[in-house]
Amino acid sequence: MGSDTGWRAGVADGGPHGAVAPRQRLWRSVRARAALGSVLAVGLFLGVGSVAFVGLFSAALRSGVEQSASAEAESVSAQLVAADATTLPEDDGRLLVLVEDGRVVDRTDDEIELPTPIPDGDVFVSVVDDEPVVFASEDVDVDGRDLVVLAGRSLEETDDAVGLVSMLLLIAVPVLVALVGGLTWLLVGRALAPVERIRREVSELGAGELDRRIAVPATGDEIGRLAGTMNGMLERLEDAQTAQRRFVSDASHELRSPLAVIRQYAEVAALHPDRVDPAELSSTVLEEGARMQGLVESLLLLAKLDEGATGTARRTVDVDDLLLTEAARLRSAGGLRVESAAVAAARVDGDEVLLARVARNLVDNAVRHARSVVRLGSATDGRIVRISVEDDGPGVPVESRAHVFERFVRLDESRSRDAGGSGLGLAIVADVVRLHGGSIELVDSALGGAAFIVTLPASSAS
Repeated sequence: MGSDTGWRAGVADGGPHGAVAPRQRLWRSVRARAALGSVLAVGLFLGVGSVAFVGLFSAALRSGVEQSASAEAESVSAQLVAADATTLPEDDGRLLVLVEDGRVVDRTDDEIELPTPIPDGDVFVSVVDDEPVVFASEDVDVDGRDLVVLAGRSLEETDDAVGLVSMLLLIAVPVLVALVGGLTWLLVGRALAPVERIRREVSELGAGELDRRIAVPATGDEIGRLAGTMNGMLERLEDAQTAQRRFVSDASHELRSPLAVIRQYAEVAALHPDRVDPAELSSTVLEEGARMQGLVESLLLLAKLDEGATGTARRTVDVDDLLLTEAARLRSAGGLRVESAAVAAARVDGDEVLLARVARNLVDNAVRHARSVVRLGSATDGRIVRISVEDDGPGVPVESRAHVFERFVRLDESRSRDAGGSGLGLAIVADVVRLHGGSIELVDSALGGAAFIVTLPASSAS
């Protein structure tokens, strides 16, 4: 069922085993959003800039025309004062009007029609022969008469220039925006091509091909780091898969052993009931059943620890009480000398059930390998708590110490699992300690055997 579910998920996701990949909306792609963003940004910038430019350009041209008209009005006024004349000079190329008390006295072109009344102000616009004309005024006193000289300049060329510039911008801005969008589309597509290649290579990997790696481009950029990250992920997945397969194989082997013993005794009892003592059969079944139950419980606990679950809410735990409880249990069993004088008050924050399992597993491990003495100890400096469990057994070779906390690990000679251990006790200890933010170390004991040192953060309530 699990593999079928994974296959169906692959089909739904358009993976390497899927027949049909889901249709991707083009506008939601990175390159489309990048191109659209650049088009909007550049279009907005150029649009606002073009409007502002046309406005400033038009204002500058009109200001020049007004200044030219004002200069001409001043020049004509000076000529009238110098000649003491009240008529305008003859000049067919100029638009001049002489006004007195709001009425026209003289003009150079009969087509000039001024609004009535004539607007006040130095500058105003009128229409002459269907053309807009800007007029500038200049007061002049000739022979005791208060006259006003109006000099006009056509705005047609100015309007034509503004219209031409507006038309050019109206054509150039969309073309430029489209060019920017197209270039962004192409450049982003080229930049994302290695990402698509990496995605395609990863999507084509099957469960049995985790040893393959992605080619890392020699660019030293984010794409190269992405490929390196993907390779690191594949390596971790490969390691996890290998560990999982080994774990399943070892677990199957461990569960097969007690089942085989129970089945063997049952078969012998069925075929030769006179050769099997019922008490012996019952004892064997109970013993192997208990062994199998313990193994299953350990596997379930490891599964919970792998998920980061502690089972209960954390609270303050007296580590010294846990160790003293184990010491009392060992003394009641007899056979070994138990030293607990080094157990001092120490408290940590954590799951009491799991921490009790740590103490129990370490003590059981020491009992299996001790010759005559097991020593327990605990101490704290206010920041950390140190727990020690030592034995006087054969110890653990230095080259094997890194492996004793692995699941179902098998060590040589006396520290093999011939004494009933499942190979999961120390693995559970390591996982629980890590879950509580601590560490565990295996060193030589002063007793001559092994010493397991657990370091945990001290309780904040200490």
